Amino acid sequence: MDDRTAKALSVRQAAFIGVGAMVGAGIFSLLGAAGEVAGAAVWLSFLLAGGVAVLQGYSFAKFGARYPSAGGFLEYVLRGFGNGHLLGVVAWLLLAANCIITAMVAVSFGSYASGALTDGSTAWTKVFAVVLIAAMTALNVLGAQAVARTQTLIVYVVIGILVLFAVVTLVNIDPGLLSFSGYPPFRHIVSSVALTFFAFLGFGVITFTAKDLAHPAKQLPRAITIALGIATVIYVAVALGVFGTLTVDEVISSGGTALAEAAKPVLGNAGYWLMTVTALFSTAGATNAGLYPAAGVCEEMVATGQFPPVLGRRLGGRASSGLLVTAVASIVLAVGFDLSAIASIGSAIALLVFTLITAAHFRVRGETGASLPVLVLAIASTLVVLLAFAVTTLVSEPATLVAIVVILLLSVVLDVGWKRRRDSRTEVGT
Repeated sequence: MDDRTAKALSVRQAAFIGVGAMVGAGIFSLLGAAGEVAGAAVWLSFLLAGGVAVLQGYSFAKFGARYPSAGGFLEYVLRGFGNGHLLGVVAWLLLAANCIITAMVAVSFGSYASGALTDGSTAWTKVFAVVLIAAMTALNVLGAQAVARTQTLIVYVVIGILVLFAVVTLVNIDPGLLSFSGYPPFRHIVSSVALTFFAFLGFGVITFTAKDLAHPAKQLPRAITIALGIATVIYVAVALGVFGTLTVDEVISSGGTALAEAAKPVLGNAGYWLMTVTALFSTAGATNAGLYPAAGVCEEMVATGQFPPVLGRRLGGRASSGLLVTAVASIVLAVGFDLSAIASIGSAIALLVFTLITAAHFRVRGETGASLPVLVLAIASTLVVLLAFAVTTLVSEPATLVAIVVILLLSVVLDVGWKRRRDSRTEVGT
């Protein structure tokens, strides 16, 4: 066994990094919002969102098997569109979205920890969020194996508790609450996919494990498939259990505690604490997985000339400056901003990036052996979700639209500004 094989991640470890990134705060915060649109058919919304994610996963797996890289799906943009401004803008967008989502998940952890251990004040929420980001950053500095081992433990705990929740609620559901006759029009269910798809965004993190896999061409597609399969089954089962136990109005009014409320009829107060523990573990795992790609992204983008060299340095030979910058930015966002007002930004940016990646794949499909009909279906399904997102969210949340435009413009400014400075230095050097 060579040194690379000895230190490599297994398929299970890579898949669990993705599961941990997906099964985070989303399942706790999405049910009420999705219920307002899809009613008791939220389970169907999750199933449709899982289908969209599987189509994108097929594209990512084929691309990653052909071009495994520490840059993850940014490598796919490079292969499809070249090493130009589009790649740079997408890379800055990815970094921004990653900071926002990581901060949001850390604040969610902070709110659960504050409610369980203190008086639930906002100050304590921020403190716990900062402590979590710092701890997960230190874990990432230790390396991929440390991340993978921790993530495996977290995912086992989260899956175990959610499976228990699903079993006890599904056994005791009221079928009448899930009756098809009470479902809203199908177009409303499709509209809600723009919300439930957010819960699947984390699968893209798996593409960044390629550098840590012994045989990425074979292992990456399997890891993506396993992760999406686990997440889809969990989401559908949990949604059925919640909406088969509580009325739609009860789910909406319960907000983030809907799972705890659904567990109470069988588990009593123990259900509340069980879901609190699950929330703490899942949000910690999502923060851990969210920080994981930062080092690889920055180092690969420095190597291609898209990022300033400072982001590719290793402090003390271990700590990636790209990881540290991401952590600091996430802490600033967690402490200084009301992230609830822009909670949809990460979803919108990711949907845009996913569409661009599959479009890039379309251009080089001859090199990957991907199916043309599947790629077309993947692009079409993502565009439908983007359109639904624009109609259902951006129209009613102008702050989200403004924030997305600002992030897009900032990404363009950073890309153009850095490359002008880079090129001017090159001219001076010659």
